[in-house]
Amino acid sequence: MSIREPIGVTDEQTEVISTINRFTVLTINTHKGFTALNRRFILPELREAVRSVSADVVFLQEVHGTHEHHPKRYLNWPTMPQYEFLADSLWPQFAYGRNAVYPDGDHGNALLSKFQIIRHDNLDVSISGHENRGLLHCVLRLPGDDRELHAICVHLGLRESHRNAQLKLLGKRLAELPDDAPVIVAGDFNDWRQRADALLKPSGLREVFAAHQGKPARSFPARLPTLRLDRIYVRNLKARQPKVLANRPWSHLSDHAPLSVEIEI
Repeated sequence: MSIREPIGVTDEQTEVISTINRFTVLTINTHKGFTALNRRFILPELREAVRSVSADVVFLQEVHGTHEHHPKRYLNWPTMPQYEFLADSLWPQFAYGRNAVYPDGDHGNALLSKFQIIRHDNLDVSISGHENRGLLHCVLRLPGDDRELHAICVHLGLRESHRNAQLKLLGKRLAELPDDAPVIVAGDFNDWRQRADALLKPSGLREVFAAHQGKPARSFPARLPTLRLDRIYVRNLKARQPKVLANRPWSHLSDHAPLSVEIEI
C-alpha cells in the first residue's frame, strides 16, 4: 500500500477547498491501462479523460503497481506505478491496495484524493484458491471542520457465492464505523444479477443510480453498456446528478464505463 502527502497545492486551490460543501466522485475499472481485449495500451489517454472530469475523489480498480515486462514492450509505459501516474499533479494524495501478486508484478485498487488521506488499510476478501480481491478503506479529512469521510474502493469476484461472502465482509466493516459517519462505497461489484442492494441495505447504504433512476447504471461493456456491474453507494450523504460516462472517449478507454456523481455534505 502507498500514500503520498499533499504537494503543490496553490493558494487558489486552498481557498476553494476550505469552503467546499460539495464534491464529485468518479469510479472506473481501468483494465490495467488497456482497451477491451487488451488490444492497445492507452493509460496516457485515460489519464487525460480522468483529469477532464475534475473529480475530487477517484476510485480505481485494476491498476498496476508494478510490472516487470510491460515497460520493455510499451514505449509509453510510465516510469512510476499506474495510480501515481494517474494522480499526476491534480490529486495530491493517493492510496493503493495491492490485491494480486504474480511473478511479473501486481495490481489492485487505488484511491486518488484532493483531500487528505489520514489513514487507510486494504481488507483482503479473496476466496482461497480463486481471484485475489480487496476492499481499500480510506479515511479522508474533509476541509473546513475536519470531518472524516470513509471511502471504500471495491472490486468483487466473478462468482455470485464469492460476491455474497465478500459483501458480508464489507457489511462487517461498515458495522464497525460510527452510525453517523459519512460513507462512500464505489467500484466494480460484478453484480450482474443485482443482488448487492438487498445485501447492503441493512448497512444503511443506498445506491445513487437506483435512488435516482430506479436501477443501478448499465456500465459494461463500455461500448454498448448492458450489464449493471459498477456501483456508487452512500450513507449519511446526499447524491446529485449521477452519470454514466459511456460516450467517446470513455467508450474506447476501458471495458467498463465510468460512473460519476456529485456528493453534498
